Amino acid sequence: MGRLSRLLRRLAPPPRVVDWAILAVVAGVVATGLLAWTGWLPPALLVDLHGIVGLTLAGLLLFKFARVSRRVLDRDRWDRATPVSVLLGVVAVAALASGAFWGLGGNVPVGPWTTLAVHVGLGLLVVPILLLHLRARLRLPARTDASRRSALRLGGLLVAGTIAWRLSEAAASLRGTTIADTGSKPTGELYDTDTEGGAFPVTSWVADDPEPIDRSDWTLTVAGPAGEREITYGELLGLAGDGRRATLDCTSGWYTVQDWEGVRVGALFEAAGVDGGGARWVRFVSVTGYRWSLPIEEARDALLSTAIDGSRLPHGHGGPARLVAPGRRGFQWVKWVERVELRREPDPAQWLVTLLSGFD
Repeated sequence: MGRLSRLLRRLAPPPRVVDWAILAVVAGVVATGLLAWTGWLPPALLVDLHGIVGLTLAGLLLFKFARVSRRVLDRDRWDRATPVSVLLGVVAVAALASGAFWGLGGNVPVGPWTTLAVHVGLGLLVVPILLLHLRARLRLPARTDASRRSALRLGGLLVAGTIAWRLSEAAASLRGTTIADTGSKPTGELYDTDTEGGAFPVTSWVADDPEPIDRSDWTLTVAGPAGEREITYGELLGLAGDGRRATLDCTSGWYTVQDWEGVRVGALFEAAGVDGGGARWVRFVSVTGYRWSLPIEEARDALLSTAIDGSRLPHGHGGPARLVAPGRRGFQWVKWVERVELRREPDPAQWLVTLLSGFD
C-alpha cells in the first residue's frame, strides 16, 4: 500500500493543480448530470460526458488521497476542517461507486430508490460539503504549478477516463444490460414487470402525493387569452379517442413503453372552443401546484391521457388525466392535470415550483 501511495505521488501533477482539477471536474460532473435530466441537450452525449468526467474524477481522487493519507490517518494532525474533508471524501467515493455500479448493470434498491437515484442524491450532497471544504482549504494556484508536464498528465488522465468508460459500456453490454440514452434501464431489469405494457412503478415528484380525486367532482379548465371553459370528467371521456404508444422515461432510472389513450391536446382546444390568440406555449397544471410548459406545436400533438392499456388511468399514475409528452423525461409528464392554459410566454418559475409543489 505504501509503495502504491509513493508511486501515485510521483505520477501526480502538483498538489494545487490536482485540487483545482478536482474542482473543475466536480463542476462538470454535476452540470452534465443535471443537464441529462432536463432534456435540453442530447442525453446520450451528456451521459457519455458524465461517465468520462466521473472516471477522470476517480483518478484525480487517487492522487489526492495518496497525498493526504498520512495526515488523515494521524489523528494528532487533524484540525477543525478535517472532519468535513473526510466526509467529503467518503460521500464522493460513494457517489462514484454507486454510479459505476449502475453503469455496469447493478442495482440494489434503497427503499423506493434505485441505485441511480442514490447516486444522484450522493452527487448533489457533494456540492454543499465541497463548499464547506473550500471555505477552509482553498488555495490559489501558483504560476509555477502550470507546466507542460502537468497538462500532459491531466490530459492522460482524461484519456484514461474515456477508455475506462468505453470498457464499462462493453462490460455492461456483455452482461446483457440494456441502458437507454438517458441512462435509464427497462423496468424488467429492475422490477418484476415487463418493459412493454403491464404494471410499472408509481412515483411522485418531491412532495406530490395528493389524495385520490373524486372524478364526479373533478373538472378540467381549458384556458386561453380570451377566456376559459370547464370540462367534466364525463365530457373528457367523450372526447377521448386518440391513442399513443410512448415511452415513459423516469428520472428514478427506469423506463417503460405503454399504450396510452386520451385526447390530443390540439383537439382538446378545438373542442373547448378556446382560441390561442397568438399563444406560443401551453402550460399544464396539476392539482398539487406542479406545472410544466411545452411549445405550442409540441403541445398540440401531446396527449392528455385518461386510460392506459385499455384500463382507466389509476390515481397513482396521474388519473383522472395526465400529460403524455413523448421524448420528454417523466417528470415533465404532469400528473393529476386540472388546468391546461394557452400562454404567450413560457413559465420560468416552473423549475422552482417543481421543488415546492405538494407542500401545504
